[in-house]
Amino acid sequence: MFNKKGDKDEREISVEKSSYSLAYNIITYAILLDVIYRSFILKQSSWDLVGIVIFGGLAATLYQTRYKVATRNTVTAIVVSIISGIIIAATLVFLNR
Repeated sequence: MFNKKGDKDEREISVEKSSYSLAYNIITYAILLDVIYRSFILKQSSWDLVGIVIFGGLAATLYQTRYKVATRNTVTAIVVSIISGIIIAATLVFLNR
């Protein structure tokens, strides 16, 4: 079940990286659900948690860009996500006034 050797083959490295990606996604969406709960149910500000999500995504994006892994589709998806997030946030702020 456990690899007793210190070296890893490509499959093990790929599975390990996939597990980190899955864990990151779970944590990110759990934080976003907590932000939604705090904002709409408890009427609290949650900018600290939103900052964690934003900086986590920014760190991953900058790392991929630095090592030239990010493709044009990746950059397009990031830009569309940022613009969509701004529009949704502005809409929610406007509706909560």
